[in-house]
Amino acid sequence: MKRYDTYTESGISWIGKIPSHWEMRSLKSLLSTNYSGEWGNEPTPDNAYVCVRVADFNFNSNVVEFIDLPTHRSYSTKDIQKKQLQNSDILLEKSGGGDKTPVGRVVLWSKGEEASPFMCANFIQVLRPKTNEVSSKYLLLLLSTLHIKDGIRLFIRQTTGIQNLTLRSYLAQSLYLPPQEEQEAIVAYLDEKCAQIDRYVTSLEERIERLGELRQALIAEAVTRGINPQAPLRPSGIPWLGETPQHWEMRKLRQLIELFSDKGHPNEQLLSVVRELGVVVRNVDSKEENHNYIPDDLSGYKRIRKGDFAINKMKAWQGSYAVSGHQGIVSPAYYTCHLRLKNKEFFNMAIRSQAYVPFFTQNSKGIRVGQWDLSPVGLKEIPFFLPPQEEQEAIVAYLDEKTTQIDRYTGQLEEMIRQMRDLRQTIISEAVTGKICVLPN
Repeated sequence: MKRYDTYTESGISWIGKIPSHWEMRSLKSLLSTNYSGEWGNEPTPDNAYVCVRVADFNFNSNVVEFIDLPTHRSYSTKDIQKKQLQNSDILLEKSGGGDKTPVGRVVLWSKGEEASPFMCANFIQVLRPKTNEVSSKYLLLLLSTLHIKDGIRLFIRQTTGIQNLTLRSYLAQSLYLPPQEEQEAIVAYLDEKCAQIDRYVTSLEERIERLGELRQALIAEAVTRGINPQAPLRPSGIPWLGETPQHWEMRKLRQLIELFSDKGHPNEQLLSVVRELGVVVRNVDSKEENHNYIPDDLSGYKRIRKGDFAINKMKAWQGSYAVSGHQGIVSPAYYTCHLRLKNKEFFNMAIRSQAYVPFFTQNSKGIRVGQWDLSPVGLKEIPFFLPPQEEQEAIVAYLDEKTTQIDRYTGQLEEMIRQMRDLRQTIISEAVTGKICVLPN
């Protein structure tokens, strides 16, 4: 790529030299307004507006993306009039983050002219650019580069368990901008280059998704039909399972699990069940994670040991349950169970497979949007198909080998995606800091 004819020192470490004709401006001078979001109150039938949270930020593409159901909150008429989002607003994460992902990430708001106002939560600062002076997209990419290049740490104040931006200093920072026509040319160039990279990344993600589907199907097949294709089969009596090996025993979970509640261990590490990963150690650097509060008193939490079965009863219908590989404490809302099985690894592979999740869905009753309560009676009646011990071990070994191969290839594709995203950010950074010139001759 070609460079500009002349450069001058910017005096800003993360920017370095800039084209001589670029203008220095404070961030605040480029904004028509900026304000803090509001968390609002519990929604009511006649007052429920979508509230954007940091959890809805897609940091790879710098946009808002609702993966799960949007959060709804209620607001006063005054707040709605004053603080509803407008197209081209930049949403700044002003509280949160951590050492590996510092606070200060940004996304662009663009949801069209919809009738219902959108609001945002109190961990977000809304930056509204003067669009007659600066391109919102250009400013977004420049502030994103500030974060990627670690210039953001100049404006971070660390408190116990959480990072906050010093907004006064952040807004007062100096930035260098090309003329607006040049900004638009840079944005157009980056839109084209980023779209090319994004299409390639999407193709890699689709391959990963297909591998994930293959992995799930492989496990479900092995834990319900075995790995001996010559084994005689018989109808299971369950439509989605079809036939199972004749010599396998069918047990109800009440024969294999024992519910227990061991409270009073507040100093143990905090655990939770993640659908994709199983039981994991929870990050408690912050006392809140997207407004899911962890109480100061954990004496009511339940202790589990390695090999115990933990079930998030509100999300069991999604597959949020697993045999634990850790000792620690889980929410009082979990079911905790001892397993009366020697081969806990086989049980974990089977019960977490696509073959068994529907049983948990069937036995969960809806109590509110997005939450279903698993019946303890229904839990105990779930059937489980159990091969002989030697066959359990053979199935585990077979699946370990096959899933390791799939996981290895998946990891290679994920590394390719990481490299492409790094390239994407490098191209953005080079363009918005003037290291390359994208203007035609």
